[in-house]
Amino acid sequence: MPNASVSSVEFEKAVGHFLRVAMYAPLTITNHGRASLVLMCAAEYERLKRRDRHVLIIDDFTEEDRIAVAASKVPSAAAMFDSELDT
Repeated sequence: MPNASVSSVEFEKAVGHFLRVAMYAPLTITNHGRASLVLMCAAEYERLKRRDRHVLIIDDFTEEDRIAVAASKVPSAAAMFDSELDT
């Protein structure tokens, strides 16, 4: 289900209503027809924050790490994600 969308003017007129809507699904607030903000419940925000990833560069790895990565094998179960590599 796509998230609901509301203009900033509509949002200002009925803040309480839209706060309740955002408790159940993300609400996109638009400004001049373009998505500007997304309002969501705190639990969903925390869930997304837990999925944050940290990016490392090659210099962050030790030589031992690099050897381990080079020697690693992709498990056959990962084949289901091959379609994500298609451009």
